[in-house]
Amino acid sequence: QVQLVESGGGSVQAGGSLRLSCAASGGSFTTNAMAMGWFRQAPGKGREFVAAINWGGASTYYTDSAKGRFTVSKGRAKDTSYLQMTSLKPEDTATYYCAAGSRVPVHGRTSVPNRDEFDYWGRGTQVTVSS
Repeated sequence: QVQLVESGGGSVQAGGSLRLSCAASGGSFTTNAMAMGWFRQAPGKGREFVAAINWGGASTYYTDSAKGRFTVSKGRAKDTSYLQMTSLKPEDTATYYCAAGSRVPVHGRTSVPNRDEFDYWGRGTQVTVSS
């Protein structure tokens, strides 16, 4: 019953920036345990975790490849998640997926979230980074 829609993908030169958006609708996102995450998948590759944020937006978690370059945030209504990507590299080229889950810890975690921790998924938005 929860729907997630990503937007903001496109083509950019290496070193450039893009901001992805994820709009959630059709469900309840009022619990503090509800987290929103971003994954990506390149052709022939598995779905890779990128970043996650808790409902209130105070806690975030990033994979090593995203640290220092990507920033995940929440909109005022808390039903929108943003992924600001800077210093993009060709290896960032992938389809980026928004995800949401009600049982995904973010604050203080030390391990990369598994895709199975998330309950809902968007259809993805393409990001292409050229040299």
